[in-house]
Order: sequence, then structure tokens, then C-alpha cells
Amino acid sequence: MLQLHIKTAVTLFAVAFIVQSLAIAQNPEWINYTNDNCMYSTVIEGDTVWVATTGGLAKINRTTGEKYYFKKENSGLPSNYVRSLALDGAGIKWVATSSGLAKYYNGTWTVYKTSNSNLPSNDVQSITIDSLGNKWIATSGGLAKYNDTTWTVYTTSNSGLPSNAVSTIAIDGSGNKWIGTGDGGLVKYNGTSWKVYNSSVLGFFVNDVRSIVIDGSGNKWIGTGGGGLVKYDNTAWTEYTTSNSGLPDNQVTSIAIDSSGNKWIGTSGGLAKYDGTTWTVYTTSNSKLPSNNVLSLAVNGSGNKWFGTESGLVKYDGTTWTVYNFLSSGLPSNEVLSLAGDDSGDMWIGTNSAGLAKYHRATWTEYNASNSGLPSNSVLSIAGDGLGNKWMGTWSGLVKFNGTKWTVYNTSNSGVPSNDVWSVATDGSGNKWAGTLGAGLARFNDTIWTVYTTSNSGLPNNYVWTIAIDGSGNKWIGTSGGLAKYNGTTWKVYTTSNSSLQSNSIRWLAIDGSGTIWIGTLGGGLAKYNGSTWSVYTSSNSGLPNNMVMSIAIDGSGNKWIGTSGGGLAIYDGSTWKVYNTSNSGLPDNNIWPLAIDALGNTWVGASGLSVYKEGGVASVKKSQNNNLSEGYALLQNYPNPFNPSTRIRYSLNKPSQVKMSIFNLLGQRVRTLQNVFQPAGEYSVVWDATDDSNNPVCSGIYLYRLEAGNTAVQKKMALVR
Repeated sequence: MLQLHIKTAVTLFAVAFIVQSLAIAQNPEWINYTNDNCMYSTVIEGDTVWVATTGGLAKINRTTGEKYYFKKENSGLPSNYVRSLALDGAGIKWVATSSGLAKYYNGTWTVYKTSNSNLPSNDVQSITIDSLGNKWIATSGGLAKYNDTTWTVYTTSNSGLPSNAVSTIAIDGSGNKWIGTGDGGLVKYNGTSWKVYNSSVLGFFVNDVRSIVIDGSGNKWIGTGGGGLVKYDNTAWTEYTTSNSGLPDNQVTSIAIDSSGNKWIGTSGGLAKYDGTTWTVYTTSNSKLPSNNVLSLAVNGSGNKWFGTESGLVKYDGTTWTVYNFLSSGLPSNEVLSLAGDDSGDMWIGTNSAGLAKYHRATWTEYNASNSGLPSNSVLSIAGDGLGNKWMGTWSGLVKFNGTKWTVYNTSNSGVPSNDVWSVATDGSGNKWAGTLGAGLARFNDTIWTVYTTSNSGLPNNYVWTIAIDGSGNKWIGTSGGLAKYNGTTWKVYTTSNSSLQSNSIRWLAIDGSGTIWIGTLGGGLAKYNGSTWSVYTSSNSGLPNNMVMSIAIDGSGNKWIGTSGGGLAIYDGSTWKVYNTSNSGLPDNNIWPLAIDALGNTWVGASGLSVYKEGGVASVKKSQNNNLSEGYALLQNYPNPFNPSTRIRYSLNKPSQVKMSIFNLLGQRVRTLQNVFQPAGEYSVVWDATDDSNNPVCSGIYLYRLEAGNTAVQKKMALVR
């Protein structure tokens, strides 16, 4: 997977320098960026349209267009992943999220989880309220009924439910509950007995029920995942699919019925209207639908239809389409797969299905297959090469982007062995190393491709998930069959059979300033190897919250940041563990994917969107308003750090100054003067190539870079690892 630049700490040497703190914006400790245009549920309350999105809960005034966002960081929402919303007779909002059930009324939030209630699972799919005010709650762990006092839970163990994966609920005029499950079909519950309708009983039914609506005649309209639309009139079943009707897609996600009895059907391939005889289909080609993936539908008393799609909300009055954009950031998707910072201070974000984003000082730039040379909207990994180029692994090959030009390397035009490029790293000689899923490892020196597989090398498995390169140029390769070290000539393989590794499925690698490799595994926790000794950290013997380690990053103080699947984010300083999760922090999700540490020490976390964290407040450089020189400049952390063979140092001045930038070793000896010039106010950067004033290479170790301006100075530490 993506290799992240890391930083190393060292004790300051005894040279008296005056240190000026970096100008930091007074920000909260957690900042979350989400894409709010993926809309799972739409509910109308008077002039307000409530929308459940993957980025939180939003509301819009139908008259003024004014929007407001409820997110985990500014409300009592337990998660930004909101799947459904229901309103009871008192105007209370009941909100289904991926991390519990929330109740919102008059500015007060109450959250129900498995830890404080009888909710069978925190993964809440939908909510329906009956005529008596009972809440029927569909979860991935069963069905719950809540009457504001007592919980009643129904599962496969104590009821006629065919599956605990309950997805949707509808209630007919007789009070019967019609319950859709994800893999067990449809169930009718009359309060006493259960009746199941599925493929085993009917012989044709698709058991993945996504939506249920009951019309005025008592007919049940059932949307399925792959089986189209089904109508049940309590006697006969009628199937509507792409083969026998005008249905645009057999993945039916939502259904609504207007006052004329028309059925509006949301599918993964567009929107359909069915009046009982004629089908009318609306797609992005013949309407203003922003996406063909229609996730939610609602009809108000005026006859206006509101459609929630994966790319925004639409109102249709029968003639005019009005599109509402709910984006609260420029993040193109909440499925963040890769992160990498560059030496300009920009953060590059790769997503699963919406392309690449660049974040530069609160400005977002989006790159996708439609507006750039990106061949795929799934960006699996990102690495820089020290020359300003970004190298990206995608499902359509390896991609190089120099800021202007895109170059794609695939199996048709290059020696890359597979288009499924999952991991990318660059070494000190400028070689690009690409890990593929199933076709091994490839090296590219800008001219020649060399491929390493289990057949022609010591690679233990052809599924390469992660690559790291140490200061000696050794390549460490994490695969599905163990860890490999390659020094350019010989291979050495570490598995559960010959090492302390607890799992051969290696998910992430990171190397700290001392050359120790940190290994994240799937199911075997975290391992540390210093070349001779192994240490293993699991949920049983340490503070690691989960043994499924998805990512690792190392900050400037040497702290290890560990992302897990389901257990949240852990920080390990060498002796103490601290865990952040949805219950005690601003994290929107406990499933952590990529991690990155930027030059300001902020930790970037991919978890149902993008989160940024720094203890004491997220740091951002701002121009000082004080013209006094001692408060008028900022020196940033070098990037990358540790580095080999070069690193960039950035700084800023708010008034003209004589500037001297120098490199010192730990004995206080000047190693190199990078510049000694007069500069006007502005932002600058300088590159150190790890040589002294005589252009001789210096040894690995800790160095200090010192910025002198006028009568004051500031210094920072950096690590050269050869």
C-alpha cells in the first residue's frame, strides 16, 4: 500500500538558539472532511427536506434553499454515515447510522448503542414508526422494537426471522410488519406469527430485499438487489426486470408512490416511473439527474418528487429539475484509499471510485477519468519521486502525473505485469517499484521494466500489498504470503514459520528513523523487526485495539500511528498506548484505512471520509500580522523526513530580511550553508542534497537546519537514512 514519509525525533544538542514557534491557527483537534452528496434517505417535514448522507445529516429549506449540516463534530451524531431517517408524531427525528441510533429533538441528542441499550447491533440500516409510536429498527444484527421504554429484540434465534441482516421495514394498514433482509428474503410478521417469502419458498425470489412500499390497495412493491422489482397483491407475485419491462436496472434501491398511484423506482441505472401500463425512464442523458444511482425517493403534498442520488439531491415538479449540491468540502468520495503529502505542503487523496483530490490550503482540486488523464477513478496508492512527480497505482495501471501531463503505463503499452497496481514506492535511484495483485512486483527505471514473481525470484506471493525502502536501499515487500527483503541481489523471506510474525498477510510497512521496520498484518497484529529481534503487539498483549492492522505512520516524535479495521486508531510512543475511536474522539468511523503525517505534524486519517487530527489543535500556517522580525517568519518541517537522498525545507517571511539557511550536525558543527541572501517577504523553499560545503556526501544521522533572519534564529531536526 501507499508508503508515507515519516519523521524522527532526537534530543536537541547544546547550542543556544532562539526558537520561534510556528504561527498556528487556533483550530479544533479534529477536522472532518466528507462528501455529503451520497444520499441514502430523504424525508419531508413541512418546508424542510431532511437528507441522510454518507457525510452526516443535512436539511434544506425548500423555499429559501438554505442548508444546514449535522456532523459528528458539531452534533450528537455517533457517525457521519447516516443511512435512514424517520419522524415521529412529536416531530422527533430518529436517525440510523453505522454506529448506532440517534434521537434528535429541540437541539438535544440521545444516542442508543449496544453498550447502553438492547439495540442488537450498532450498524443500523433503517427505521419505521408504527401507528402506536413504536420504533422498528432494522440492524445487521436483527430487528428491534422500541416503545420509548422497553426494547424487544428479534433474531434468528428467538423468532421467525430468516436472517439477522435486516435492511428495511414497511407496515401495512392492518399493522403487519413486512421486513426485508439482505440474504433471507421477505418476512411478514403480524405480531404473533412469522411468514417467510424467499427463493426457497417461491422458487424465483431474490433474497436481497432493499426496499418495500405498500400502495393504497395493499399491494407490496419490493425492490431487490439484482432481481428487479416485485409486486405482491397478497395472492399473486409479479416480477418486473430489465428483460420484461422498462425497468432500467435490476438493482432497485428505493420506491415511492405519488398521489396518482404512480410508482417511482430508484435503481443503480436511473429512475423509472410506472403508471401501471407505461414506463418512463430518466437518466443523466435525458434529464438533470446528477447520477444514475438513485438511492432515495420522497414525494411531498404538492406533488414534487425529491430524489437522492450518489451525486446530489434533485427536485422534479413534473416539468423542471432543480439540483441541490450538498458538498461541504471538495472531497470527491468518502471512500479514501490512499494519502500522500508532498514537499509543497499539499495532501493528495486517492479514492475508491471518484478519482484523486489535491488539498492545498483549504482549496480542493479534483482529478478523475472525465476531466484528466487518470485512467481509473480508483486510486489505490500514491508516491512521490523527489522530482515533483506523483506516481499512482490504479485498477487500470501505473500513472505518472507531473502537475500538467499524465502518463499511463498498462499491460498494453509497457512492461507492467498487471493493470491492478495496488502499491507504489520510489527509491533513491529514481526506480519506481509497483506491487500488483496477482502478478508480482515490477521495477521501472524510466526505461526498462523488470518483473519479479514467485517463478523467477524469492518473492513469496504474487499479491503485493505494500512496499517500503530502508536507508540502505533494501526493498521490503509485504505480500499475502509473508514479508520479503530484497537487497538487489538476494531475497530473504519471513513468514510465520521462520519468524515471530503472527500472520503471513502483510498489509502495511513503515520504517522508523533507526531503520526498524514496523509491519501491519491482517489478523496477526503489529510486528517490529530491527534486523535481529522481533517484537509482536496484539490485542492480547498490548493496547492495540484490533489485530487487523490496515496502516501505519510514524510522526516526528517517533510515535507510531496504527490504523485498524474496526478498532479505531492507536498511538504507541514506545511504552504507552492511546486509542481513538468513535466513542472518545472526532473519528467518524472505527475502520481506518490510510494514514499520513504532514509537515505540520497533523495526522490525516481515511475513515468514512477524511479526518485531520493534532493534539492541541490542527495546525495550519498563517501569515503573522506582527512586523517584528522575531514573530514574522515560520520554518516548517522538512519533507520528506527521514530522507534519502534529498529533502526540501520550506519557510516564510513577512518582511524583507537577510536570510541564512545552514545545516549542523549534532556536535554543533556547520556542515553546509544552503543560502545567505537578502529576500523580500514571501514563501520560500530550499533543497538539501545531503552533501557538505565541499559537495561530499554526509553520513546517515540526525541533522539540524537553522534559519537566521536578522538577529534571531529558529531550528528544526531532520534525519538522513542512507
